[in-house]
Amino acid sequence: MNWFTFNLQDFSVAFLSILFEGVPFMFIGTLISGIIDAFVPSETMTKYLPRNPLAAIALSGVLGVVFPMCECGVVPVIRRMIRKGLPVSCALTYLLAAPIVNPIVALSTFAAFRGQHPAFVMSTRIALGFVVAFGCGLLVHRLPLSRVLNRQMLNFPSKRRLSLGSRLSAFAQGGEGLPANPPSKKSFVKKMIGAVRCASFDFLDVGFYLVIGAAIASVFNTAVHRDAILPLAQNSALATGSMMILALLLSLCSTSDAFIAASFVTFPFAAKLAFMVFGPMMDVKLLFMYGLVFRKRFTIAFAFGLFLLIGALCLGLGYFL
Repeated sequence: MNWFTFNLQDFSVAFLSILFEGVPFMFIGTLISGIIDAFVPSETMTKYLPRNPLAAIALSGVLGVVFPMCECGVVPVIRRMIRKGLPVSCALTYLLAAPIVNPIVALSTFAAFRGQHPAFVMSTRIALGFVVAFGCGLLVHRLPLSRVLNRQMLNFPSKRRLSLGSRLSAFAQGGEGLPANPPSKKSFVKKMIGAVRCASFDFLDVGFYLVIGAAIASVFNTAVHRDAILPLAQNSALATGSMMILALLLSLCSTSDAFIAASFVTFPFAAKLAFMVFGPMMDVKLLFMYGLVFRKRFTIAFAFGLFLLIGALCLGLGYFL
């Protein structure tokens, strides 16, 4: 059997479907980022965070319940929030958790696994997504920002980068941790015009990477036959690893990936869980989009780290369940 067959028509349909699926969420995300830039002062980002860094990171991991975002739209939002003063560790935690820990994804997962213990699958996915995001936030909290953020983010004008601990300590002492924005005299209409202008720049910036990722994912999704990977289901470790690689390449939206995972009925639960947790946190399009915020070296190392961590956790859960 020929495992690779490229068809231009199938590629076009898959490519457009990924774009049409991702662009609305990306548009919402960039619009939110523009509104944040125009209306939200710098100090607001840290004003309501708990003073304890652990509590602040944990709170960031559940914000997706209130502000549900797809992975396509959350990148421009966290980029803008970091520039407005949100600690990088909190931003990364929200970035990883929001596409999983939100009610829309919970409902889609429950619906996809109907007849396959849907409540258990849904709750396990959400819990594991939060644990992984929280752990990554703690890790980044201990790293110097020069090893995490790219040069453009580090050199962003008029923003002084501080660690989460120092920024929260400054608030605890009555300070703000970074320079406050001067009071704005602009009217609501002028602020909205500025928000739309900012959103348009972000949309074009992020959209370039979305198109590249969608093209790569479409080639794999249409040219590689799924029958070629079915023999991997007989080995739990190989099944888990192959499903995570598949999630990386397919670049599915977190609101629909559960339906794909549920269709692999011959694969063990650990493999399906890894597919649904790793995919929203790291896929082909996100590899490119993360470059807007993080250093390339950090992004690559972070991708490998997530792969090993999520794979090990899912295999461990599969062994005990």
